[in-house]
Amino acid sequence: MGELPLDINIQEPRWDQSTFLGRARHFFTVTDPRNLLLSGAQLEASRNIVQNYRAGVVIPGLTEDQLWRAKYVYDSAFHPDTGEKVILIGRMSAQVPMNMTITGCMLTFYRKTPTVVFWQWVNQSFNAIVNYSNRSGDAPITVGQLGTAYVSATTGAVATALGLKSLTKHLPPLIGRFVPFAAVAAANCINIPLMRQRELQVGIPVTDEAGQKLGQSATAAKQGIFQVVISRIGMAIPAMAIPPVIMNTLEKKDFLKRRPWLGAPLQVGLVGFCLVFATPLCCALFPQRSSIHVSRLEPELRAQIRQQNPSIEVVYYNKGL
Repeated sequence: MGELPLDINIQEPRWDQSTFLGRARHFFTVTDPRNLLLSGAQLEASRNIVQNYRAGVVIPGLTEDQLWRAKYVYDSAFHPDTGEKVILIGRMSAQVPMNMTITGCMLTFYRKTPTVVFWQWVNQSFNAIVNYSNRSGDAPITVGQLGTAYVSATTGAVATALGLKSLTKHLPPLIGRFVPFAAVAAANCINIPLMRQRELQVGIPVTDEAGQKLGQSATAAKQGIFQVVISRIGMAIPAMAIPPVIMNTLEKKDFLKRRPWLGAPLQVGLVGFCLVFATPLCCALFPQRSSIHVSRLEPELRAQIRQQNPSIEVVYYNKGL
């Protein structure tokens, strides 16, 4: 077997990102919970393989499949813009196990106010970590900005949950089961923009097709954040809409009436099953390397790009996750 060629483009995902199917295959790999079980040494080994290959150095005997495996392990644990190792629960591979536990508990313990407040707080704390860990660009965010975003999102989620809970007291029980989803959807609209407010202020890097940086754009940041909000709400829909309907039916059966302790683990399992598919499929709704037409950029940046390279019509940016 000959040495692996150096013309494999590992700057891009393995599958065609211009198609939904290609993006879905990519994100099924990125969100694979098994990546959480990898040791620090395995993560560093994958990073070394990727960095060496980019530098033109190929480990003897390395196959293309091994290279791509290293690439996806590297992507699962390190931020694409900063290169920093992402905290364990902030990685996309932690989305399914963390969300299935938190969402399952929100759907199970939705009747009493203290448990509603507690699980909404846990959920927004987790979301704050995920949103910061998967932000676009390398712009720093201050502790004050982080605190403001966290408190605002948590307050918004709890207020929404409690407000809707009080409105559904006299409605059928099934309606009350959807209160956590409404609170999560509202909180996503608050949490994500606030946690990524720095991008809205200073912009995110935009590049040409070859990856050369052309400037910073707040307009691109707005588009990217909007796409992420839509994806996150989409992820929550199956996990928070399907299990309540199933559980509402099952809880009327003698099997669960005699074994009420099975309710919580069954609900968590149902949520997890939905999230295994909803997480990668909703991440795939929009390309991570998104594009925007130059004509839609800020006037100053648009003029700068037109002056440097008039032939450029579209620029690219990392929308974040």
